[in-house]
Amino acid sequence: MTDPETRYSPLHQIHVDGGASFTDFAGWQMPVSYGSDLSEHHAVRTTAGIFDISHMAEILVDGPQAGEFLDYALAGRLSAITIAQAKYSLLLNPEGGIIDDLVVYRLTDDTFFVVANAGNRFAVASALTERAENFDVRVSDLSDAYSLIAVQGPNSRAIAEATAGITEVSVPLDELKYYWSTDALFEDKPLLIGRTGYTGEDGFEFYVQTDAAASLWAALSAAGEAYGLVPAGLASRDTLRLEAGMPLYGHELGIDSFPAQAGLGRVVNLKKEGGFVGRSAVEAGPPHGSHLLVGLTLEGKRAGRAGYSVVTDDGNQVGMVTSGALSPTLGFPIAMAYIDPFVLENGTPVFIDVRGTRIAASVVDLPFYKRDKK
Repeated sequence: MTDPETRYSPLHQIHVDGGASFTDFAGWQMPVSYGSDLSEHHAVRTTAGIFDISHMAEILVDGPQAGEFLDYALAGRLSAITIAQAKYSLLLNPEGGIIDDLVVYRLTDDTFFVVANAGNRFAVASALTERAENFDVRVSDLSDAYSLIAVQGPNSRAIAEATAGITEVSVPLDELKYYWSTDALFEDKPLLIGRTGYTGEDGFEFYVQTDAAASLWAALSAAGEAYGLVPAGLASRDTLRLEAGMPLYGHELGIDSFPAQAGLGRVVNLKKEGGFVGRSAVEAGPPHGSHLLVGLTLEGKRAGRAGYSVVTDDGNQVGMVTSGALSPTLGFPIAMAYIDPFVLENGTPVFIDVRGTRIAASVVDLPFYKRDKK
């Protein structure tokens, strides 16, 4: 028996036919791997991987006051980005907690495309709709109308350029900058191509109408055969983003975390005119002594996982791991954790309690991995 509330990607049968194993993610059955998440991880770092991320939510904001509205609704200054530009931002509650982290594309002067996490789709749509009450804008949840495919890795541009059926690309992909987008067509249907990514590698995201998703996946896969493209699931996506120091909602980000605690203070624009939801709380800052997000490297080969305690030599718990894995690229365990800032200031050695065994850890700057952009 299947849960009647379970959602399936329009590409689900393709994944089944490809031998994928599945996991529940925010109510969706999504591919976790196609046999070897380690091989998928290395493919993204060395050649390319293709991901189905159709579970992400897409919300259109349009109207004469769209830019002004988003400046009020979100923590960043979205009115300042130009047409075709994208911006990472945060949706905060009045107490300064993070409802979701988002990517926002400006499509026209008065039209913005907001991409939210799957598990926060309805919370984001509801908050934006409520906040739009005093603005001349429309908020439309288009999540069911769009599918999203990502191609990530050093060969991603070559694959995108070689894909049959993609035409009328407004900006050549070799000229498209990071966090910018271009309009295109796929089989005569509208296609939005963004150059953002969540793996630490170069990559492109393809927003396409749901009824064209399977055809686009097939075309990208065919073009990628000559470039080492492999299908990749959520397991490799998680280790890739962890190496790149990119936070995941529900792990590093949540309603109880302030942007500054998560190292995202730069995302909040306190210089923009007018108020925005959560501004007063952000200006006041988190309570003194609140835990801060840090990177940790561990000795040996045992990885700390989410929920594992961070302790001092005398056994006092001073933090909690939010994400951790044995890094496929680096060859040693890495983790992100929220830790008592006073412990860090004192330079006290810390340990991760891995099922009763203390593993020595060192605080390091994020990210753990940066690609060579040459």
